[in-house]
Amino acid sequence: MKFFVSIIITAFLGYVIGLFTSFPWWSFAVTSFVVALGIEQSSTKSFFSGFLGIFILWIVLAYLQDSANAHLLSTKVANILPLNGSFTALIAITGLIGGLVGGFAALTASFTRKPMRRHY
Repeated sequence: MKFFVSIIITAFLGYVIGLFTSFPWWSFAVTSFVVALGIEQSSTKSFFSGFLGIFILWIVLAYLQDSANAHLLSTKVANILPLNGSFTALIAITGLIGGLVGGFAALTASFTRKPMRRHY
């Protein structure tokens, strides 16, 4: 349950921070870090919740922006890159880059938390 909640909160806060134009493009990494710091999970779950939250957000936002102009710009950029004009591959790569940044920010937050003492 924590996993799905952290994915939703990460995506929501990433979207909200993106609404403010004065912040740089990587400011969602700070929100991924804060969510992973606030919701205690294992390092693997923290990484994947940060990754999936931002990955899904960027895929949806890129597709919505791209479909507004009938995929013209992304197809031209995909022709420049070695993607054979595939706008879906370009959107997937965009989501992958954002997801990796969000995932590594969440992983860093899970590593900065003090380890719990176990009493045996």
